Amino acid sequence: MKQIQTLILSSLILAVTFSCAQKSSEEEVVNVYTHRHYDADQQLFDAFTAETGIEVNVVSASADELIQKLELEGEGSPADLLITVDAGRLHRAQEKGLFQAVSSSVLEQNIPAKFRNPEGLWFGLTFRARIMAYHKERVNPEELDTYESLTEPQWAGRVLTRSSENIYNQSLLASLIVAHGPEKAKEWAAGLLANMARDPKGSDRDQVKAVASGEGDVAIVNSYYIGIMLNDANPETVKAAEQVGIFFPNQNDRGTHINISGAGVTRHAPNKENAIRLIEFLSEEKSQQVLANVNYEYPVNPKVSPSELLQSWGDFKADSINLSLLGENNRQAVIIFDEVGWK
Repeated sequence: MKQIQTLILSSLILAVTFSCAQKSSEEEVVNVYTHRHYDADQQLFDAFTAETGIEVNVVSASADELIQKLELEGEGSPADLLITVDAGRLHRAQEKGLFQAVSSSVLEQNIPAKFRNPEGLWFGLTFRARIMAYHKERVNPEELDTYESLTEPQWAGRVLTRSSENIYNQSLLASLIVAHGPEKAKEWAAGLLANMARDPKGSDRDQVKAVASGEGDVAIVNSYYIGIMLNDANPETVKAAEQVGIFFPNQNDRGTHINISGAGVTRHAPNKENAIRLIEFLSEEKSQQVLANVNYEYPVNPKVSPSELLQSWGDFKADSINLSLLGENNRQAVIIFDEVGWK
């Protein structure tokens, strides 16, 4: 009962937040529920309004809160667009019937097929690589190879990563299920757990800081966190990031695991056409360049180059599977984590 009351209260708080920001029905608007919390996004929302006259109303919360809010609101939801990170979360919203299919030649042209749902239910906006961040003095990058190789004896007590509750690790394991099947993926999860330097905990930034402090030698993290940390206002954060090198795993086989941030038009969107226009705007070259330069993410639009920092890390081969498969295998990944005892 307490949990239900908390969820209802959370929904009411978000509803009040939205109602304070909502414009009158006579004005052109698009109502966005977003899990992303980056300055680049607000810059682009402002630019969209300046270009189209369509006001962007934003409600920010965690992905789980926003998905639950959409469920509770049902047909009466004012939301037009849900933006979140990771294909696993997009698939979660898809399974709950919270998206509607969209057909757009602009989106098909700007966003490669592997970055969008085959039925047009959601579209990737940026992608990030799940890399190995290694200590420059304690690890020779020639020792590194694949995600699978981190289960070998030489890495015992040296590997760092976050908990199995984290969607990024769930999607990484889902990609291994796609590549090798559930039994081999389970062997990998058990082997990596055995080689961990400590119990999995903290954020991706915490893993980088732990490598810098000597708790471990190599961490599995998302690439854009390194860019953010190198440009942080805190000198200690910058110093930690400067001590790690970037390694892209699996370059000699399927490629490095990648994931996305993405958006879907909600099932009961009152301003559907405006929502589509906003996704199209975010997929355009000028918008993709902002996302690439400000937030150190890789643009999904193939006509746009990554930021200079990301270019300095070199080109890499990315896993080419359609990212819908990550969401489809999420449940199996969670089961495997539980079975091997990955907290």
